[in-house]
Amino acid sequence: MKKAILYINQFFAGIGGEDKADHAPEIKEGLVGPSLALDAALKNAEVTHTVVCGDNFMGSNQDEAVERILEFLEGKEFDIFFAGPSFQAGRYGNACGVICKAVKEKFGVPVISSMHVENPGVNMFKKEVVIFPGGRSAAAMRKDTKKMAAYADKVLAGEKIGTAEEEGFYTRGIRHQVIDFTMEPAAVRGVKMLLKKLAGEEYVTELPIPKSDRVEIAPAIKDLSTSKIAIVTTGGIVPAANPDRIQSASATRWGMYDVSEMPRLEGGVFKTIHAGYDPAAADADPNVCVPLDALRAYETEGKIGSLDTHFYTTVGTGTTEAEASRMAEEMVPFLKEHNVDAVIMTST
Repeated sequence: MKKAILYINQFFAGIGGEDKADHAPEIKEGLVGPSLALDAALKNAEVTHTVVCGDNFMGSNQDEAVERILEFLEGKEFDIFFAGPSFQAGRYGNACGVICKAVKEKFGVPVISSMHVENPGVNMFKKEVVIFPGGRSAAAMRKDTKKMAAYADKVLAGEKIGTAEEEGFYTRGIRHQVIDFTMEPAAVRGVKMLLKKLAGEEYVTELPIPKSDRVEIAPAIKDLSTSKIAIVTTGGIVPAANPDRIQSASATRWGMYDVSEMPRLEGGVFKTIHAGYDPAAADADPNVCVPLDALRAYETEGKIGSLDTHFYTTVGTGTTEAEASRMAEEMVPFLKEHNVDAVIMTST
């Protein structure tokens, strides 16, 4: 019987929710939480260990978390590695992708996960990790686990693996060259597709191109000296206590903070909670990310009319386009209410 190991977060290990999201990595022998369902679904393997790590710990201490987990796995006998399912949980999806990629590179075993299509982990890791489409919430746990297990059984049995479409996981952009003498020449197939397109008929392309939204460029500001400017940042600058509990990665929350009486942001009063860059410079001087001091100088010099009373902030790393769009739509009414004419967006 082959051996498998599963990675889960602190919530599904029964340790706790957000209050325990800083839980340090540990490895448990045997079945914990979702590993019970995975073990029951597997035919060609048994789950021997469960790795547990808090989502915030992985997001804020990624290098340390990965190093510790890889040390746990040293000397362990396992043929395949699973993570999740992580559903629509962004931080959890990021963690699953990070550890799967690291385990694959270190130990050379197949790695499998499951995530909802809107989980940022899909786009971040689908090229390196086999990720199956999953449900939005834990209500889909059994169904999502069975899909992972069925594919794992095929891999472990040495069966021929089909394309992503045939097996049901997200396409990874990996193209394999095959010779199929039953197919028409490429030129003929291409012309037929073109004719169908021109006729408005349905056709399936052999080279799908990912679609991306295009945002029209706004007209230029005619006179900055009479304009009200707001600052929006994805650099994770927040009051030191992080009152809105904005996540350090794969953010689903944002905050707006009053700076109407402040000439600049002071270190210790504000900090960054962003997990994607070294926080030292931004913690020491938050103005390097949110340039309140420079814009106050422009305001005094008359280069801009005025500065908005608040700045708006979230974290960009791992955040999905869908979540970013939603948060922007939530910010817009406040910007309109404050009669903002233009926004300066800063990142890291």
